[in-house]
Amino acid sequence: MQKSERKELEQKIAAETTKLEVQINELKELVKPIAPENAIGRLSRMDAINNRSVNEAALRKAQMRLRALEEAKGSLNQSDFGICLRCGDRIPIGRLLLRPQSRSCVKCAH
Repeated sequence: MQKSERKELEQKIAAETTKLEVQINELKELVKPIAPENAIGRLSRMDAINNRSVNEAALRKAQMRLRALEEAKGSLNQSDFGICLRCGDRIPIGRLLLRPQSRSCVKCAH
């Protein structure tokens, strides 16, 4: 992998990390417990509980993606970064820009 490609990936990872951190903070606010003393109707309360469940799933997914990006950032300067774990071929830079945490090429990912 060329130096310019590594630099571009590093910038992409940094931008994605920042965006995910903001999203995680917003989701943390949305998944706070719903106080029973809130004067909302029964259906509205059930809807709020359902929305909370959806937001909790989104929070878990965002946290997992953030961990994967941090792992990719840590291994960015290793010699085997960008090499498919299954076939040993080079992972195209386009795939890495879309999914920096990719550990396999498109062919092996299927």
